[in-house]
Amino acid sequence: MIAALMAAALALGLRAPQPVAAVPPPRILVVPFDTPVRDGRTYWLGEAVGVLITDDLNARGLGAIGRPVRVRAYEHLHLPANTVLSRATVIKIGELVGATQVVVGDVQVDGDALTIRARPIHIDVGRGDSEVVEKGRLVDLFALAQKVARRAIPGGGSGIATLPSSLHAFEQYMKGLLAEQPASQASFLEAALKLDSRYDAARFALWDIRTAQGDHAAALAAIRGVADASPVARRAKFLSAVSLMALKQNDDAFAALKGLQDAGPDPAILNNLGIVQLRRGGSQEAGKPTYFLTKAAEALPDDPDVLFNLGYAYALDRDPQGAIYWLREALRRNPADGDAHFVIAAELEASGSEVEAGRERELATQLSARRLDAQPHAPVPRGLERVAQDLEASRGGGVDQALTTTALRDQQNVAQFYLERGRRLFDAEQDREAMLELRRAVFLSPYEAEAHLLMGRIHLRGGRPREAVDALKISIWSRDTAPARVALGEAYLKLKDATAARAQAQRALQLDPGSAEAKALLDRIDRGIGGEL
Repeated sequence: MIAALMAAALALGLRAPQPVAAVPPPRILVVPFDTPVRDGRTYWLGEAVGVLITDDLNARGLGAIGRPVRVRAYEHLHLPANTVLSRATVIKIGELVGATQVVVGDVQVDGDALTIRARPIHIDVGRGDSEVVEKGRLVDLFALAQKVARRAIPGGGSGIATLPSSLHAFEQYMKGLLAEQPASQASFLEAALKLDSRYDAARFALWDIRTAQGDHAAALAAIRGVADASPVARRAKFLSAVSLMALKQNDDAFAALKGLQDAGPDPAILNNLGIVQLRRGGSQEAGKPTYFLTKAAEALPDDPDVLFNLGYAYALDRDPQGAIYWLREALRRNPADGDAHFVIAAELEASGSEVEAGRERELATQLSARRLDAQPHAPVPRGLERVAQDLEASRGGGVDQALTTTALRDQQNVAQFYLERGRRLFDAEQDREAMLELRRAVFLSPYEAEAHLLMGRIHLRGGRPREAVDALKISIWSRDTAPARVALGEAYLKLKDATAARAQAQRALQLDPGSAEAKALLDRIDRGIGGEL
């Protein structure tokens, strides 16, 4: 087993994901254009122009960031999805998603006359290009937006974005994206499809709405309307398979996913193949869940959901060693994953690591968004696996990773703030207040070794050596240091276990041969001092 894990880890370190298509990473962000007068007749135009310019840039292969990824970036910053933002905030969002350029602008309508103004801003060099202005009639929206896109961001190929057959269908589609209630969203999108049954963008949006509502049969019916000859047929077939999985039609889902994977690899397909096999009981002939999920992890070595799925599959396969390895990898990338803490607690318990299991169980109780039986010896439940909801290229790829990395960095910064406050309070011997701050730090960064070390020292100072042992073992597991070993030795000495205390002091000296604290601890042990404290 160890050899297999080492080989898998080596593969993750050396093998790069194989791209499905040779497209550049998305680096241009187009935000909704301003509409100075909120006219009930034309309020949708600001978002519409942004979508049309994005679609044109992508048709030419220039790598624009799609609306779904932009919406996720807005959510990360707690901003309304359809709001017009200040220039500074737009640049911040561009930096957040890794964009090198952002495009801002405004739309004005006077009767039937339409004016579009756009200005590209180069984030990497901190300057804006000249404003681009196009004027025409409202009925010529598609052509005007294309002119603006090609003047503002020239170059690329000669591709042309797929458009609906009528402006009215496009208007219904945009109103569906902007509506606040699911029922209104679905009503607008269905109206768009009545006007143009081949309008695939409306079908994808309707699939999103029906899936979010839990009406997977309606979602499947909507997405199956995408024709096989459509340029987005592959994505539609993938989403059909996701709906089949939700409807528990696992054999049909497996067949659909296997056909897609044979036609062209994608880590999202591999992830979902692993989940289907997990649900229906994978065989050697069709492929065990861990086989598909390992392949997905090779392609996406930093995706915490894929790594969680792989660890979870090992847990359900009753392989604690494999489960612990991959769940720890998932937690390195997302330390606040409550379900991962829960599953790893059960696997640590199965492998005999009771102290670590207890700590993970406590973290799971604090962090998990669902109700889980976090009592000792609770079995690992079914249904925790994470289904990929879109093909990797459509999910945003590196942009989503940039969002995740930024979120984790922000989380770590806040954890360090609490740790610093806890350290100052500990030095001032305000132990109760220090413990509150340190627990906040551990909540955000569960494997912050110094926080656990300080918590252990607080327990020692408060005459609670057994609690100190538990905290210090977690500190050492997170990062093995001489100070943590000395503190653990002190705790064992207070528990009158001189042998264990000596072992910790000797280990501290191995880590830091010059440690005066470790030498002092050994001297006390030799002289029989400290056990009565």
